[in-house]
Amino acid sequence: MADLERLSISIEQPLLDRLEVMIRESGYTNRSEYIRDLIRNRIVKEEWERNEEALGTITLLYDHHQRGLSDRLTDLQHDHHHAILATTHLHLDHHLCAEMIMVRGRAAMIRKLADGMRKEKGVLHAELSLSSTGKKLR
Repeated sequence: MADLERLSISIEQPLLDRLEVMIRESGYTNRSEYIRDLIRNRIVKEEWERNEEALGTITLLYDHHQRGLSDRLTDLQHDHHHAILATTHLHLDHHLCAEMIMVRGRAAMIRKLADGMRKEKGVLHAELSLSSTGKKLR
């Protein structure tokens, strides 16, 4: 672990009260780790805003009986084969499938891929989870 530095901040009482509630509701045991995670979340958000190299997970829920949908989704993944790290495909029932696709690349490319999948007819839900390569989080 990196060397720790102590710091002191001034904060209005109502804001501190809200912070304490947020910490307690989130299950954190101390303010420091909660604040560190807030900062890390901001760093990840800024990496995405600056179109830096990032990680993302695209989660899809779709009807595999939709004509040609599986092929179109596979084609999109093949078009981005250099960025696809892993995929997991689940059969939820006779019609529904879930797929998780982990992607690494420029943030804009990851968003574009997720949007392309989301727009396909038969995709019932698509969600992009944003993450970081971790290089700036230590």
